[in-house]
Amino acid sequence: MSASIKSTIIKIVIWSLIIGLALSLAGVTPESLLSGLGDTVQRIFAIFVDVVRWAVPYIILGAVVVIPIWAVTFVWRIFCRKDNA
Repeated sequence: MSASIKSTIIKIVIWSLIIGLALSLAGVTPESLLSGLGDTVQRIFAIFVDVVRWAVPYIILGAVVVIPIWAVTFVWRIFCRKDNA
C-alpha cells in the first residue's frame, strides 16, 4: 500500500473520530442519521426529476438552433478538406 493511500486512510479515520465525537455531544446517534436517510434519498431523487423536467424543454429548444448550425459547419468542413486535398 502506498504512502499516500495510508495517509488518506489515517486522515479519514481521524476526521471520522472528530466528527463522531462532535455529533455524539450534540445528541445525534447513528440510528437517527440512518432513519432519515431514506427520506433524503427520495428528496434528492425528486429534486433530480424536477431539474430534468425543467431542463429538457430548454435543451430541445436550444437544439432546434444548435444542431442545424453544427450540421452546416460539419458539412462545410468536409467540403473544405476535399478542396484542399
